[in-house]
Amino acid sequence: MSSELVRRARALQAGEVQPEPPRAAATVALVRDGAAGLEVYLLRRVGQMEFAPGMHVFPGGSVDPADRRDAGAGPGWVGPGPAWWAGRFGTDEALAAALVRAAVRETFEEAGVLLAGPSGDELVDDVSGDDWEVERAGLEAGRQSLSALLTRRGLRLRADLLAPLAHWITPEIRPKRFDTRFFLAALPERQVCRDAGTEADRRLWIRPAEALGSGIALMQPTVAVLEDLAAHPDVASALAADRVIRPVLPRVEIDGDQVTFVL
Repeated sequence: MSSELVRRARALQAGEVQPEPPRAAATVALVRDGAAGLEVYLLRRVGQMEFAPGMHVFPGGSVDPADRRDAGAGPGWVGPGPAWWAGRFGTDEALAAALVRAAVRETFEEAGVLLAGPSGDELVDDVSGDDWEVERAGLEAGRQSLSALLTRRGLRLRADLLAPLAHWITPEIRPKRFDTRFFLAALPERQVCRDAGTEADRRLWIRPAEALGSGIALMQPTVAVLEDLAAHPDVASALAADRVIRPVLPRVEIDGDQVTFVL
């Protein structure tokens, strides 16, 4: 751990500084059935990123203002409504709806996968063409909202394709913090993950147990989610699991120059 974080840990312990408030965020573990069992999609964040450089993560990011403005379920929403998500994630309905929108938006922005369709029984087939790249880039740049894109394309947000997975909060020692809800979703049959955006320099499908044993750089929440997914033989099993979602905020213990995160 850097000397700066050690100093910050001591300052927090002494009450000399206050922890930064965490930003609401959503991340999505995309899974598929591979030849040897369940596989999950990971991105390696470029080394120049301010937060978690070089780490392998799931697609995701902060809830943005447009996600909050469009927070109501509305007629274009398919599946469990905000009240259901609020109950599972322990938050209010407005934030719950914003988190679902952020999850769908970030999955499209970072993996090129769109969890939406023209009806509750259909999914959009292929979102890899040039016209869809214009849409994706517009979302990423904040030039349009997810709701505007879906309305113009005649699509409905498929909240029924998501399942609640976990809830982690960045430790108070960190200067940049997130209050992150993790979602689980199966890769739609006729869509493919593709190189999208500028935040990742490596993208891979990998079995959870293989990722855990490979030595790739992983943050603690990612490890916990991979351990959960490694216990399931296939996508159906992972999606059907009845998880109890509790917030996890690792606390810090200081012993001399050693700082340890404790669950």
